[in-house]
Amino acid sequence: MACSQGGFLSMLCINLNKIDIHFAHHMYCFFRLMQKEVEAELDRLVGQEGAIHTKMLALQRMGPNLQLIGGDASQLSGMITFTCSLAENVSRKVRQLDLAKTRLYNVIQRADDILDLKFCTDGVQTALRNEDYEQAAAHIHRYLSLDQSVIELSRQGEESSAVDASLVMLQEAEQKLKVIVAEKLDEAVAAVDLAQVERFFKIFPLLGLHQQGLARFGQYLCSQLASKAEENLVLATGGDLGEKRAPLVFADTLTLLLEGIALVIETHLVIVETYYGPGHLYTLITHLQQECDQQAQKVVDKFIQQRGYHNKFQIVQSSMMKSVPGERIEPRELDPVLTEVTLMNARSELYLRFLRRRMLADFEVGDAQSVTQEHQQNVEKLLKHCMLSRTMQELIGYYIPMEEYYMRESVNKAVTMDTYEKGQLTSSMVDDCFYIVKKCISRALSSSSIDCLCAMINHANSVLESDFREVLYNKLRQGFPATTLQDIQRGVSSAVSLMQSSLQQGKFNTLGIESAENAKAAFLVTLNNVEVCSENITTLKRNLENDCSKLFSQGAGSGEQAKIESCLSDLVNTSTKFKDLLQEGLTELNTTAIKPQVKPWISSFLSISHNIEEEEFNDYEANDPWVQQLIINLEQLMAEFKTALSPIIYDTLTSLMTSLISIEMEKTVLKCSFSRLGGLQFDKELRSLVAYLTTVTTWTIRDKFARLTQMATILNLERVTEILDYWGPNSGPLTWRLTPAEVRQVLALRIDFRSEDIKRLRL
Repeated sequence: MACSQGGFLSMLCINLNKIDIHFAHHMYCFFRLMQKEVEAELDRLVGQEGAIHTKMLALQRMGPNLQLIGGDASQLSGMITFTCSLAENVSRKVRQLDLAKTRLYNVIQRADDILDLKFCTDGVQTALRNEDYEQAAAHIHRYLSLDQSVIELSRQGEESSAVDASLVMLQEAEQKLKVIVAEKLDEAVAAVDLAQVERFFKIFPLLGLHQQGLARFGQYLCSQLASKAEENLVLATGGDLGEKRAPLVFADTLTLLLEGIALVIETHLVIVETYYGPGHLYTLITHLQQECDQQAQKVVDKFIQQRGYHNKFQIVQSSMMKSVPGERIEPRELDPVLTEVTLMNARSELYLRFLRRRMLADFEVGDAQSVTQEHQQNVEKLLKHCMLSRTMQELIGYYIPMEEYYMRESVNKAVTMDTYEKGQLTSSMVDDCFYIVKKCISRALSSSSIDCLCAMINHANSVLESDFREVLYNKLRQGFPATTLQDIQRGVSSAVSLMQSSLQQGKFNTLGIESAENAKAAFLVTLNNVEVCSENITTLKRNLENDCSKLFSQGAGSGEQAKIESCLSDLVNTSTKFKDLLQEGLTELNTTAIKPQVKPWISSFLSISHNIEEEEFNDYEANDPWVQQLIINLEQLMAEFKTALSPIIYDTLTSLMTSLISIEMEKTVLKCSFSRLGGLQFDKELRSLVAYLTTVTTWTIRDKFARLTQMATILNLERVTEILDYWGPNSGPLTWRLTPAEVRQVLALRIDFRSEDIKRLRL
């Protein structure tokens, strides 16, 4: 509106003499628009009159209430001010009382400390005279616990001379008691008096000598452990090697040592926690572990010496270097040594886990959150860098190549000694090989070493994937043989060539039918071996996953779990390679033994006319000319494979055969001519064949014969245009596998269908 009024005033200033008619009309329109806007604004304001009036009345009614609220607010403000002042006065008096209380407490504490000082001075002298060292130590501990600042203030008071005298006496008594306790502990250690050792061991923390007490007590325990360990080692090295536990005598000796140390820790754990407090068990274990390292090293040295461990490793290392001929060692000589090494490492791992658990639990009792990680690092450093751990790692480092040698040599021997018993589906080397592999991996697993287990899984995978699979591959590569006599019967041209060659040489070589049959059996057994190997590898992986889950529950880290999972995934790849090899062998068997037989049988379909009338159709129904003989031939052909192959392989081979039959049948049918009844005869033959094949395999075969079934449907049509009832939108759930061109090609096989009618079809 302001803008409009400004424009209006400016218009009034225009010289009227200069206004023309167009400009006047423009101004008239402008003023009319302004008038409408003003009228609309006035109507809006008049319309709000009622609402504004209502609000004004409401405000008038609120006036008295607002006066009351203002009065109440003033009264409340006065009360708050009074309360604040009162609270400030009370707080000031409370602070004064608190200060007085603190000063009074300090005075009482000072008085108590002075009294305790005098009491400790008198009590320690009496206790020393009576040789009550525990009581004397308690007085000294009380003296050492006094607030030194309070003692200094007491020395500045009126009784400063008496306080100084008491302090001197207590300091002298402290030094004297430390010497006495140390001497008494040494005497008890020399006398091997455990009760007296523990008595004076408990006094050290009262005198502030925690580290010294733990060190002296640790020395005593170490001397006892050393004596017992040496005794056990003498018995181990001097005992009768014909005893039942002789092959594990050093593992047993090491176990006795570690169990002894664990028992000592368990026995004295309560004493250390009670008298020394949490966090001090680590110190005691540090001393014990030093002795453990020394004694364990002695046991390992004797083991290496008497078992010829390093010598065996050198022989194995030389034997595995193929370019360097030399002395070889029998795998059975390594068996007991490898078992003993894994048992020693397992006992060591169990012992180290026990130490870790005890030390961490002791730290957790007294640790603040900030130092927990530091103590955990100290524990791990102690356990990973101790001599026992390093020695076991060295033994396992030698163990892994020896176990690999044992596994490879044993598998090679199993392959060399492979035997096959008639009636069995597999030969002996499969069971022998996997027994050896599982034994080696289980032995590595029993060592409780993740790195050792991963290494052996990788080696086992290498043996299976490279060595053992290569053996099976070479056997399959020889192919499935056929005797010359069989080739003659089948009329195979290659057999004729072989006969001619044999006659030219002046002899008829039958290959030895018996040797050919053996070669056939060997090929089929090898197929079974490959299939069993694939299943065994899958089972091995599954069992290892279950076994490793128990190992993980002992505290394996995420990194170690990832390593094992990676190794186990390689076994899956190896199992897949055996499956691929099986498929190659089946393809070879299908090509060599099945295809040469089946193709002529299918081709004989051409010799049976399907351009027939009703009389011939009836004759075919009474005396089947082709399909029943084909079924008999297939039954006879597969009979030898059914008994010689595993059900899974036989099923797969049957599936390959059905695929071959469907392909060859399709080619053959396209070479024939059909009448209406001939198409019906073909449909009956196809149904009989599919019904038979369905009974001999668990695989679905209708999909393989879908194209042939659709060809039979086309050949059964009464007229060409009837195909449109099954094609396109009218096909319903039927999915056509034949292209439009192939449909026309099949329709052309009917002698009674005109080519012009077929060409006119819109498919």
